[in-house]
Amino acid sequence: MGVTLLRERYRVDLAGLQAACEANYARLMRLLPGMRGAEGSRRVALSQGERLLGVLALDVLEACPYTTTVQVRQEHSLPWLPVPRLEVRVYHDARMAEVVSAENARRLRSIYPYPNTLMHQPDEKTQLNLFLGEWLSHCLACGHELEPLL
Repeated sequence: MGVTLLRERYRVDLAGLQAACEANYARLMRLLPGMRGAEGSRRVALSQGERLLGVLALDVLEACPYTTTVQVRQEHSLPWLPVPRLEVRVYHDARMAEVVSAENARRLRSIYPYPNTLMHQPDEKTQLNLFLGEWLSHCLACGHELEPLL
C-alpha cells in the first residue's frame, strides 16, 4: 500500500510581508531622505580596507505625490558576483516600500504555482522584499558615502 504525500499549498504571510515592507520604507528613507523632493540619487560604497567591494546605487525613476519609484542596484561589483537590480515602489501615505520588479521580472505575483516555466519560487515576492531589507540594512550598518572622483 503506497502512501501519497500532499504538499500543503503555500499561503502568503501578509503580516510578515507588510512588516518587511514597512521596515524597507524606514531603511530607504534613511538612505535617500530627499526622494520626495529634489534629491534623486545616492551612492553608498561598501569597502573592506582600501578595496571597494561595491556601490549601492539608489536612483529615483518616478516621483508622484504619494508614491516614488526607486531603482536599487549594485555598481562596481566583484566580477564573479551577480549584480542585483530591483525596482521598488515607495508608498509614502502607507509608509511601505515593496519590490515591484527584479531583473527582467516585472509585476511580481504574490504566489507562483510551482513548478512554473520561469522557475519562480512560490514565495518569490516575499523573498525579494526580505532580500531588499537585508541589503539595505547591510548598507546602513557598513556603508559609507562614496567620495567623488577628482
